[in-house]
Amino acid sequence: MRLCQVGCGEHARVAHGPSQARCARERAHLVLAGCCDLDPARAEAFRRDFGYARAFTDPVAMLEAERPDAVVVVVPVEQTVAVGSLVLERGLPLLLEKPPGETAVDVDRLIAAAEKGGRAVPHQVAFNRRFAPLVRELRRRIEEAGPLQHLHYEMTRVERRDPDFSTTAIHGLDAVRYLAGCDYAGARFRYRELPGLGPGVANILVDAVMASGATAHLAFCPVAGVLVERATAHAHGHTLSLHVPMWSGVDSPGRLWHFAGGTLAADLGGDRVGDGTALFEAGGFYRETVAFLDALAAGREPSPSLRESRQSVEIAERIRHRAVEYRA
Repeated sequence: MRLCQVGCGEHARVAHGPSQARCARERAHLVLAGCCDLDPARAEAFRRDFGYARAFTDPVAMLEAERPDAVVVVVPVEQTVAVGSLVLERGLPLLLEKPPGETAVDVDRLIAAAEKGGRAVPHQVAFNRRFAPLVRELRRRIEEAGPLQHLHYEMTRVERRDPDFSTTAIHGLDAVRYLAGCDYAGARFRYRELPGLGPGVANILVDAVMASGATAHLAFCPVAGVLVERATAHAHGHTLSLHVPMWSGVDSPGRLWHFAGGTLAADLGGDRVGDGTALFEAGGFYRETVAFLDALAAGREPSPSLRESRQSVEIAERIRHRAVEYRA
């Protein structure tokens, strides 16, 4: 299988490049054919550091020269639709960095590109929390303990004064869907605007009801004092608390506690669960790459697809526009 990479920036370097290099070491049939970035120095550095054969500055030229079997796209969100469509319309399987567009309309355009030929081109959206080993273990234990009653998800950052935090908050929004095993039925939003810290800076609170009937509360605080993501799930007789491993986060490599009937039933560190303690491993990037490659090799549809990801984008879009309510 010949793999190409479009976009060689910081996120590609810390997450996708190491994952691809490890996969290439483990799979004799995987060829890292070409990588591409508008900055030739970044493309060349990515090629050298992760074992790609050739570096390019033009994605069309790369696709025509290398004729890959699959492509990974990691570009700024405003370029996602154009570059993703470029790949899908050529019928090439695609692993697309999240979010897959800024709006639900963006996602629909990508879906149309994937289905243009009548048969959907295999593709996967890279929501890495779904593949983080500790997050997957939490979901497994929720399913065993269920039914889920309530889920709390907290995301804090330090000095993230982005005018639009929704493209980061979408990670928490999607993680709740994954952990609950279903979509949102509805949600209400509250905002604590912090104009003194910059335009658009706000704490965002979400109270939701899932399609299963479980409730969820999400809290996004982008200008707090620590970088963490934490989830707590409650079922009858069971409480599970997860510290998600994050970039430079105090919780890395993560930890999961499972309490049953008031007693600690399991205490699992990220150094004991998963594929390794490097962030590309503990954070799910390696495992999402493996899932994508394995699905293609087996002729299965990769997941999550654009259609599966659409609701997460739709709710993030509501937050961007400071909506007060969402109904499925």
